[in-house]
Amino acid sequence: MTQSDPGGTPHSRPASIAIFGAGAWGTALAIALADRHDVVLWGRDPEAMHAASLRRENSVYFPGFPLPAGLVATADFDAAVAHATRVPQGNALVIVASAVAGLRSMARRLQPHAIPNLVWLCKGFEEDTRLLPHQVVRQIYADRLPVGALSGPSFAQEVARGMPCALTIASDNQALRESVVAAVHGRSIRVYSSDDLVGVEVGGAVKNILAIATGVADGLGLGLNARAALITRGLAEITRLGIALGGRAETFMGLTGMGDLILTCTGDLSRNRQVGLGLAQGKPLDMIVKELGHVAEGVRCAQAVRALAADMGVDMPITAAVAAVLFDGDSPRGMLQKLLSRDPRDETA
Repeated sequence: MTQSDPGGTPHSRPASIAIFGAGAWGTALAIALADRHDVVLWGRDPEAMHAASLRRENSVYFPGFPLPAGLVATADFDAAVAHATRVPQGNALVIVASAVAGLRSMARRLQPHAIPNLVWLCKGFEEDTRLLPHQVVRQIYADRLPVGALSGPSFAQEVARGMPCALTIASDNQALRESVVAAVHGRSIRVYSSDDLVGVEVGGAVKNILAIATGVADGLGLGLNARAALITRGLAEITRLGIALGGRAETFMGLTGMGDLILTCTGDLSRNRQVGLGLAQGKPLDMIVKELGHVAEGVRCAQAVRALAADMGVDMPITAAVAAVLFDGDSPRGMLQKLLSRDPRDETA
């Protein structure tokens, strides 16, 4: 039996969804889904989650957005797991909303439990191993569990407000893709599906680095022409690395490539863009990160991607220049001069 979803397509009966990670994006998605599904939002801080449950607002990690009446906020890990294992497998979702740095530990913590699937929202490369999220998860689960990445151009604040967005679920498991589309698609969220997990994850990871570069250029007042050039040449870098890692070229022209890149490079809600703007003002990186109060994945990702590209012989000059500013002491203005002084080349090379 199905029910009609205003503004969307028919979907299955309400699902049991457990979201692990009560930061901005995890909370926003929980808010967006709670009017259609049975959603539990788990956070590791008992005091913060107790306050969120009482006040109906995640005031510590995502203030200003009321939690729907049906949304359960908890720090009880076992209860959150049980929520997603009490119904048939096809009608439950386990979603990890941690940063990439926390994905491995969360996957390990979930491993002893009979969870039906695992979907993650994080974007980036694991800093020490240079692995994409799906590679991290497969080191723990191998092929024993349906897994996938939910990605795309999406600011948490807009999703929580019910503003339109489009996402992509990437998985090599068709049943999981169908389950995620059935659960998430509808209302103001449109969900597409892809089996190019590598391409989707590379696009989501590298665009954060390029947003830092664009923020630097904008902060230095270099104009819209420079911004357009950085975004376009940044897309070329994403595509080169993605294809080298096994992704498909067409993926980078879609939501998780071009779409996410444009949003993150131009939207002032982008934390990574804010890092670039701060660097252009001469602020030290630790001050910028402290002021943000949230993880900017491009900072953690830049070093890993620079090293990975060098090892694979993939030309990524913008990424290398950003990493040099973040970790080698190069100046933001020197970064742009270095890029501008490169020898001319064929645009398609």
